[in-house]
Amino acid sequence: MTQFWHLLSDPLAYAFMVRSLIAAILVGGLCAVVGTYIVLRGMAFFGDALAHAILPGVAIGYIVSGGTASAVFWWALLTAILTAIGIGTLSRGAQIKEDTAIGIVFAGMFALGIALISSVRSYAVDLTHFLFGDVLGITRNDLWLITLFGALIIITIILFYKEFLLLSFDPILAATLRIPAHLLDYLLFILIAITIVVSLQTVGIALMLAMLVTPPATAYLLTRRLPTMMMLAALLGAFAGVTGLYLSFYISIASGAAIVLVSTVLFLITFLLAPRRGWLWRRRQQS
Repeated sequence: MTQFWHLLSDPLAYAFMVRSLIAAILVGGLCAVVGTYIVLRGMAFFGDALAHAILPGVAIGYIVSGGTASAVFWWALLTAILTAIGIGTLSRGAQIKEDTAIGIVFAGMFALGIALISSVRSYAVDLTHFLFGDVLGITRNDLWLITLFGALIIITIILFYKEFLLLSFDPILAATLRIPAHLLDYLLFILIAITIVVSLQTVGIALMLAMLVTPPATAYLLTRRLPTMMMLAALLGAFAGVTGLYLSFYISIASGAAIVLVSTVLFLITFLLAPRRGWLWRRRQQS
């Protein structure tokens, strides 16, 4: 028991680990709550595309500021919001399918980001932190930004909970009730964009989709009620964040990858063992 306590407490002697654990809990919970709508509405491709499409903003912010984290954050945030609005506008204004619009914007923006990075070679190595995450480099200012924007996102979801619920489960009824579906879709796009930027330093662009999708998908296998699904997803996301950080501390692997791997293992266990929806449960019922 004493040894187990030391395993838990020893990393807390380092200030950077404490900050990282707080960030992992906040980001894990936030991504899971917002990701619930991504899972329910089948928007995984949108989330992945948006995460990659902010690369030009990250590159520009880094180049013009010389690597200042706050400048990178605001440039990435601006790029993410404009990209989210652009995808929605293109899919409606050009009368093409949403996944096609997403693919066009995703490819163009990601290519622009790569071009910007390749044009200034000295920045290429440092920008890998944004691709794969650098949660151990979280500062107090980063924590304040995560807390501030996270609270804003959660408050917005609470205020528009009924509308988002209706649009997710019964869009026909939502149209009948004359709910402004297009405006709410744009609002959800912007919330996803802000969540991605806020969470960028924790797992990086390359692994962002896993934090948005895997915990909510795991919770989806365990419950059919949206409030319960959100709470479970937030708990699973936070647990994956904390456990992944401890694993990265003790076995020296990339923290972002460790967080995502823990989340994936939780999903696989649930996929096999979940009551009523688990693979083994269904096999047993059929036999």
